[in-house]
Amino acid sequence: MKKKYYWFSAAIALAATGLTGCGPEVSAPAQAATEETSAKSTQQRAHENPGKPVIYQVMTRLFGNTNPTNKPWGTIEENGVGKFSDFTPEALAQVHDLGATYIWYTGALHHALVGDYTKYGISNDDPDVVKGRAGSPYAIKDYYSVDPDLADDPAKRQQEFRALIERSHAAGLKVIMDIVPNHVARAYESAAKPGNVHDFGANDDTSVTYARDNNFYYVPGEDFKVPAAEGGYRPLGGESNPLVDGKFDESPAKWTGNGARAAQPAFDDWYETIKLNFGVRPDGSEDFPKLPADYADKDYRAHAAFWADKDVPDTWKKFRDITRYWLGFGVDGFRYDMAGMVPVEFWSYLNSSIKMQNPDAVLIAEIYTPERYRDYIRLGKMDYLYDKVGTYDAIRAVMEGKGSTDQIAAVQQDLQDIAPYLLHFMENHDEQRIASKEFAGSGAAGKPAMLVSATIAASPTLVYFGQELGEKAEGDAGFGKASRTTIFDYWSVPSVRRWIDGGKYDDAQLSADEKQLRSFYRTLLNFSTTSKALRGKYADLHSYNRAHSPNYGDKQFAFARWSGDENLVIVANFADQANSLKLQLPEALLQQWQLSDGKYELNDQLDGAQKATLRVKNGKGEIALQLQPFASHIFRVDS
Repeated sequence: MKKKYYWFSAAIALAATGLTGCGPEVSAPAQAATEETSAKSTQQRAHENPGKPVIYQVMTRLFGNTNPTNKPWGTIEENGVGKFSDFTPEALAQVHDLGATYIWYTGALHHALVGDYTKYGISNDDPDVVKGRAGSPYAIKDYYSVDPDLADDPAKRQQEFRALIERSHAAGLKVIMDIVPNHVARAYESAAKPGNVHDFGANDDTSVTYARDNNFYYVPGEDFKVPAAEGGYRPLGGESNPLVDGKFDESPAKWTGNGARAAQPAFDDWYETIKLNFGVRPDGSEDFPKLPADYADKDYRAHAAFWADKDVPDTWKKFRDITRYWLGFGVDGFRYDMAGMVPVEFWSYLNSSIKMQNPDAVLIAEIYTPERYRDYIRLGKMDYLYDKVGTYDAIRAVMEGKGSTDQIAAVQQDLQDIAPYLLHFMENHDEQRIASKEFAGSGAAGKPAMLVSATIAASPTLVYFGQELGEKAEGDAGFGKASRTTIFDYWSVPSVRRWIDGGKYDDAQLSADEKQLRSFYRTLLNFSTTSKALRGKYADLHSYNRAHSPNYGDKQFAFARWSGDENLVIVANFADQANSLKLQLPEALLQQWQLSDGKYELNDQLDGAQKATLRVKNGKGEIALQLQPFASHIFRVDS
């Protein structure tokens, strides 16, 4: 479902030097007047949010589970499950110590699962339309409740989640939770909704395929059919269950979450979910007020005022009420699943409403179509977008030997005007673990990738729990397969279990490599949250050195960042072999830094024992470097 596109914009020049700006100090782009205005609006928003967040994503049900059984398709009794209460003050303090400023509790909302909670007023889910046994966290069953699996007392699950939010705040962490606007679980039914709330679909006219205020799309006259299984798949791994009969009662059938319109979706479709209707007719035309183009230059207050007197689809209103509920609960922001599948006008409506309630709420969109990025930032009022199709893909290609660091430089040039708004990551729940044999094979191989990802822009950095330990995600969990830590099954994460160490949250059970890797992440992430330079200007040193430094190749990557008196030279070696080279600094950069001829001692901000010397002669600079395999350096240059 994640189609890959590149959207190439005009490069932004800083004078005639080849240096580009990034973050609050970015220069105005030399483009058409309309683009200049839009870019100015983007830069002004950078001033409003000057920090560089670090987001620590946890699969909530897995984080605190220390049961080592890990039986494929294992039950909650066999394999165990993590709880909200496992996020103790000690655990959260360690997450904060790693450098995190936000914690994203993935899977906190009540999603479809195979377990009997009927005594708490919760209906059973049918395994024929549940992926795995613990269920997908993106098949939401009740938007006004949290997962009963995660509570010590399911009857008090809301109170336990509220207490977790309070503990997180006390630890210095803001809280992010998922909102999944494109689809809901096949058997959506809110047992915890406020009295004035109607469930999705409760008031729909099911005799028609589409009506603007229907929440779902329908296949009138046809009943839903469970997709034909492929590859020997059997629900619950073949375990006998009275609900496993290849049937699910849904009449008439609804469109499936990924947009499949057949009464019987294919096995590869998102068959466990139902597509939500945001006022887009089946022919693709839009049945809601259009946002004027000049609203790209207006703030969220103007957007809220625009929508205040507009008649909008019912689904829009339902999500406005859902986000208001959770903001009132203490949540600090939302990560929007597959945001690109929902119209940008809806995001203007929702996000302006959220910002009116909490201007500091952080809003993150999962989106994979770069040609739409600027609309989702400027018109949709997103704070940050996934930089998957771009920075992640370019870095990964280098790590796998399928691409050159030249592409990293090209991507950064194309995205400079929106660079502060692109969330960077090298792992999340959708991507393979760096240390898995299917990807890079070791956590150490990911160091240069994380260095570049975390420092190349003023945008936030995302770290997936266990990434800092080199988690390998070995073993098929049932529905979830090796290389990606499962989001569908009851399971535990070996490296995280060792780090938890019976609630001590120390390094005693970690290997030497795991300790070293975690120390690297801690130093890098903490530096990234405090460095002024990483929120300042950016200069590509890569292209210059490809032309002027003989030993600098397509496995090395270098750039400069600076602000005020903090000048940084950042160097990554993606090769598994050592390399000796003389890094060249162009005259234009040295003029920016006001460095005259002479010698300057450089200190590595990641490893204080690492030193280097910058020699400036006739206005040009040179740094002799002995790069070790997977070397990662942040050299500070003091004028």
